[in-house]
Amino acid sequence: MRLEIGNFYVKDIVFGRELSLKDGTLTINKEEALKFVCEDDRITEAELYIAKPGDRIRLCPVKEAVEPRIRPDGRSIFPGYTGKLKEAGEGITYALKNCSVLVVGRHRGGFQDGVIDMSGEGQKYTYFGKLNNIVLVADTNEEFEKNEQQKKNDALRRAGHRLAEFIGACAKKLIPDDTEVFDLGAMTKRGEKIEKLPSVVYVMQLQSQMEEIGYNDLVYGWDMNHVVPTAMHPNEILDGAIVSGSFMPASSKWSTYDFQNCPNLKALYREHGKTINFLGVIMSNLNAALEQKERSALFVAQIAKSFGADGAVVAEEGYGNPDADFAGCIAALEDAGVKTVGVTNECTGRDGQSQPLVTLDEKCDAIVSCGNVSQLIELPPMETVLGELQALARDGLSGGWADDEILGPSVRTDGSVIMENNSMFCGDQVCGWSPKTMEEF
Repeated sequence: MRLEIGNFYVKDIVFGRELSLKDGTLTINKEEALKFVCEDDRITEAELYIAKPGDRIRLCPVKEAVEPRIRPDGRSIFPGYTGKLKEAGEGITYALKNCSVLVVGRHRGGFQDGVIDMSGEGQKYTYFGKLNNIVLVADTNEEFEKNEQQKKNDALRRAGHRLAEFIGACAKKLIPDDTEVFDLGAMTKRGEKIEKLPSVVYVMQLQSQMEEIGYNDLVYGWDMNHVVPTAMHPNEILDGAIVSGSFMPASSKWSTYDFQNCPNLKALYREHGKTINFLGVIMSNLNAALEQKERSALFVAQIAKSFGADGAVVAEEGYGNPDADFAGCIAALEDAGVKTVGVTNECTGRDGQSQPLVTLDEKCDAIVSCGNVSQLIELPPMETVLGELQALARDGLSGGWADDEILGPSVRTDGSVIMENNSMFCGDQVCGWSPKTMEEF
């Protein structure tokens, strides 16, 4: 399977008369874009903003991030979700780099929503503080979940996915600045030289704990709660087969942008044929019940063993209950003779003294930590808030609180914030962006 991603590097974003990309400047006709967004009659109000690195802007509650893309042949960038079901991972896709579409709630947030700062101390905590962002701030008529802590955010997230494709269309007839090629053939026919190298699989544990449709990650538009672990080609993930869901504390989430650009996948690709034989991806899930967790672990181990994998990298989206899936999967792989490295964040409490994962196993002896979700962060006021900052304290956003007998409210009267790392949107960056490192004391 061969995928070519033609990259267009966006240096600046402005509003203007027509949608275009010229000399690195992305121009968006705001009125046309908003009209397109509001074709979904669930959207009751919407506005577009531009947020660039260095701007004194805070965004909250952030619900989704998407890279603008288009396929020159007319196929949808999210097959089975924003368009007809077609195989992803092959052919040509165009991507607008250094930018994203961010979706922010206008009036309400929830457990899974987060914070992004475009400058200052908070900028370093999320990847999106470094990008040129088109920010959709909107509200919906989905009153049934208005006062729920956990929200599907379906209309808002879908609006972001559709808007990313709408904006990406500006590059449809242009010539890319450069092209990335991802070419990985059948795993059984790679030649003696490559097959002598250690064979490695990447296990992605996607969020799928909610029984009700609409919260979980989607694969080709299909809810991951209905999927058992299965083999996927890495190109499919990089090419829009996976859409992010709306369940999991904000710092632990993987946005759709993260799937489109997954650094761990690209790193394994770079080493293919040099130090490893990259077999592909085992797409797994995260479950609520113990028997479901054990079943998925058995599936993953069986697939890896059938592939002839010598090693595996396991990454989980989330923490807490999913830690049992994570530890159980690693143990099952090790029992099958597959040497395994895990990638995850930790929940060690504000003082760092608590057990890092809900459950542990002595076979989990090679873990890459992406930081502590409970670490306290203090952020200064920003000149502009896009969305509603009070949602952080009022609406049950993970990491924020209405009041604390020692620390007071998360959102102070001067606009400064104290919160846990939990609230930084996709901040733990388990998919490979994380700049965090360990220190010894």
